[in-house]
Amino acid sequence: MNKHTVTEYLLKKPYTSVSQPFGEGVDVFKVKDKMFATFSLGSGKEKGTNGKMAGHYCINLKCEPNEALALRDIFDAVIPGYHMNKKLWNTVILDGSMPQGEIERMIDNSYLLVVSKMTKKDREIISIQL
Repeated sequence: MNKHTVTEYLLKKPYTSVSQPFGEGVDVFKVKDKMFATFSLGSGKEKGTNGKMAGHYCINLKCEPNEALALRDIFDAVIPGYHMNKKLWNTVILDGSMPQGEIERMIDNSYLLVVSKMTKKDREIISIQL
């Protein structure tokens, strides 16, 4: 997946918006003002990543703790969430090594995890659109 296809996929989710509250170059995707993804281009200077993000777009996604660990074991392109709670977030490095369907599944799960913590009213409004 490239920058365009990821952005397009994220924005197709109901009630999703994008902003740059952390500054230019870091897109933050929210569902009803709750963050479910961040998206940026890695510089290679990210502390603790051994340069793995250099020149690749990277997406932070929320994840269940046990699944987060399992995905890190399965895919080299999945690392603990950069600048995020490492228990609940993964960073996916879009280096071409992961199947598009798996990345989309991870995006879907992040979105649904955030929605599941919303009020019943908001969950119902969103579920009608899914």
